[in-house]
Amino acid sequence: MKKVITYGTFDLLHWGHIELLRRAKEMGDYLIVALSTDSFNRIKHKEAYHSYSHRKLILEAIRYVDEVIPEENWDQKVADIKTHGVDVFVMGDDWKGEFDFLKPYCEVVYLPRTDGISTTQIKEDLR
Repeated sequence: MKKVITYGTFDLLHWGHIELLRRAKEMGDYLIVALSTDSFNRIKHKEAYHSYSHRKLILEAIRYVDEVIPEENWDQKVADIKTHGVDVFVMGDDWKGEFDFLKPYCEVVYLPRTDGISTTQIKEDLR
């Protein structure tokens, strides 16, 4: 079984998120989403509208997602990859190069962002 992992906050879920999850799932048999906890988001100075438990509930309802685990700090990625037997690490290409240090542990793929949609844009439009 080929396992894929991605990380994020996944707040204000939109079709760009769904496209990322779909494309990530296509790279393997089992997709793990490491979801930023509320406390980790505070450390990142990132404010989510939905709580961790609600964002987790939403992600678990998406057919592409097989498992949701908590992302609690910046440094857990190598341990997650080893613990879960991950073969492919996937992130949006706005992070290109930032996770190349994971290449000794698994394949690292940066997917192009979905044009025309972003959480930042949604927040700006709502203001």
